[in-house]
Amino acid sequence: MPEPAPHQPAGGAGIATAEEGLVLLDGPNGVAVAMTPEAAEQTGRSLIAAAEEAASQRGSEAHPS
Repeated sequence: MPEPAPHQPAGGAGIATAEEGLVLLDGPNGVAVAMTPEAAEQTGRSLIAAAEEAASQRGSEAHPS
């Protein structure tokens, strides 16, 4: 997959795996993060909430009230 320009958002998803009691997240552009299971769970919830909000903002921009 081609890398996005620095000012463009990444379109590809990160990949999470579990290894030795940690959650490893490999993201776009070489981003790699190791987290405790608890931190990964909180991050996952936060990402889902932010994704839902961003999607609703996109919808609002397409159909202004």
